[in-house]
Amino acid sequence: MADSMTQSAQISSSQGLADGQNSVAAKDTKMSDSFLSSSPVSLIQSPQVKDLVHWRDPKKSGVVFGLSLLTLLSLAAFSVISVVSYLLLALLCVTISFRIYKAVVQAVQKSDDGHPFKALMEKDVSVPPETFRKHVDASLTHINRLLKQLRKLFLVEDLIDSLKLAVVMWLLTYVGAVFNGITILILADILLFAVPPFYEKNKTQIDHYMEIARTQVNTTMAKLQEKLPGAIKRTKAE
Repeated sequence: MADSMTQSAQISSSQGLADGQNSVAAKDTKMSDSFLSSSPVSLIQSPQVKDLVHWRDPKKSGVVFGLSLLTLLSLAAFSVISVVSYLLLALLCVTISFRIYKAVVQAVQKSDDGHPFKALMEKDVSVPPETFRKHVDASLTHINRLLKQLRKLFLVEDLIDSLKLAVVMWLLTYVGAVFNGITILILADILLFAVPPFYEKNKTQIDHYMEIARTQVNTTMAKLQEKLPGAIKRTKAE
């Protein structure tokens, strides 16, 4: 009788522990999903950005692409201070010229239309405290997530992930020897607007080759894990 009660208690304890682990795993998954949904990845996948990079509206996409590329090329040729100063100076020239033009037109026509930018001047440009706190909280979530990931990688919680980071950093040393940061941003801007339409036209073939490459990488990683000592292998539970 006592053995039966002991076994029942052990089973209940095991079930409670399993439920607790499942609830923790579910909570971590939920937190991860919420983080990803508010991360910059979700911004890139937003409908507005997708429409831009897929050239749904060629005029709008062309303007955005042209301005972004012109800005990056300017930063490559001049300092940040010079680029910002020229942009602000150009904006001032446009607004001052328009203000003078409207004043002359009103004087000639003897009309009293008022300030040409009156509608814009009356708009509220202040940032609501709720919006500010929302963005601060979102940024804090990203920072905490990044710190946790860096801790796992640099303290070698998972040897495979740390080795992946080491390989990426090693490759980036060669990239940095050839390109500077602005050049990489220019290439990224061009690829951002060039790759999506190309992928959309050749989706079937690209997906096929990507699946082959993914299978090859997974096979290589599995072989590497089999050669590692048992103490640092990934368990199936992970």
